[in-house]
Amino acid sequence: MRYQIAAANWKMNLSWDEADNLLTEVLSLTASVKESQRVVFAVPAPYLDMAVGHIADKFHMHVAAQNCHSKKSGAFTGEISVQMLNSVEVEYVIIGHSERREYFNESNQFLAEKIDIALEYGIKPIFCCGEALPIRESGGQNEFVSTQLQESLYHLSAEQVKQVVIAYEPIWAIGTGKTASSEQAQEMHAHIRSELAGKYGREIADQISILYGGSVKASNAKEIFHQPDVDGGLVGGASLVAEEFVAIINALK
Repeated sequence: MRYQIAAANWKMNLSWDEADNLLTEVLSLTASVKESQRVVFAVPAPYLDMAVGHIADKFHMHVAAQNCHSKKSGAFTGEISVQMLNSVEVEYVIIGHSERREYFNESNQFLAEKIDIALEYGIKPIFCCGEALPIRESGGQNEFVSTQLQESLYHLSAEQVKQVVIAYEPIWAIGTGKTASSEQAQEMHAHIRSELAGKYGREIADQISILYGGSVKASNAKEIFHQPDVDGGLVGGASLVAEEFVAIINALK
């Protein structure tokens, strides 16, 4: 089933008390989440267990890690394995966020390995893709995103790829206050779905949720989310304000 998803990416923010209070406030304000909708909280690693406790009895709410390693275990000081995530009942993991690609030089092949091990442990990847401003200005965004999909996802079977959520991030719109227009978002989301259909068939492509991630806020969420191929958002800064994020959840179609 193709879900409408509001995913909060807290990044490296908040103390324990602030995180606890934010979750409490969001959950107290959230209207009922429909059968076709999901809410995901991607919290910093120290707060994963606390977040799982908060949403334990909540309808269609889930916790995500912001990253994982490509290996099951080993001498990788400071890293987190999917085996660890699975053991604390984390259900999603963000893979390939533009900040991981830029600051930690994560390649498409390395991300493919992360996708594989996440799926092996039953954790749903939220796979991020998207182009920087120079690529957009040169008109190469479609080819660039297609390559990201091909090199990180296209080794998966049809059954496996249905477990993946895709988040399109126009990198030039992350943390800049700029936002792709709803038409630009729809154009790229339609391209991604068309690419998936070319590889896996239209029936499979229509089951995959594709989120928009680029300065989503309460004031623009409804217009963006109501585009036919946009299935919600991966939300950064606005997810740190309870009223903002709840308004974004309520903007899902």
